[in-house]
Amino acid sequence: MLPRPTIEAFDHWLTERSLQLEAVVVGGSALALLGVTDRQTRDFDILDPELPESIVLASREFAAHLRDEGTELGDDWLNNGPMQLADVLPEGWRERLQHAFTGTSLSLSTLGRTDLLMTKLFALCDRGTDLADCIALAPSATELEEIEPWLSEQDAHPQWPDHVHATLADLKERLSHGV
Repeated sequence: MLPRPTIEAFDHWLTERSLQLEAVVVGGSALALLGVTDRQTRDFDILDPELPESIVLASREFAAHLRDEGTELGDDWLNNGPMQLADVLPEGWRERLQHAFTGTSLSLSTLGRTDLLMTKLFALCDRGTDLADCIALAPSATELEEIEPWLSEQDAHPQWPDHVHATLADLKERLSHGV
């Protein structure tokens, strides 16, 4: 799915049902809404708040409606998968939020640049995915160096810090940061 047309249609869907949602979106859909990437994504990851049951039900009905029209969209396309990130992000992340989308019934913000970059770098180190998104964010060598200590603390495995260092070194090389 393309994030902007999908979220615009969902905003209309919510308006027709007199529902509203104000939330913090992260992941690839956040990057697409910000114009950092133009790739398709399969879901909208909501960091905060926990989605109310009325919104979950509306999002599932919306997905079923789109499938009836021939557009593939899973029932869990709007989800709270990354909620646990709120517990590990640096203090003050809520004060650094940036606007991502405002519709009639739906208002989405996302993390500030450094916090969003942290989440994408964590995904890169943890799952080996998100390389294209990390490259699209084009972090400076300084940003990567400043984020590395936080990333190194996100897993208790004894080899995790070395893995983080190697992953960031590879990214620096891909970004031509003189590694």
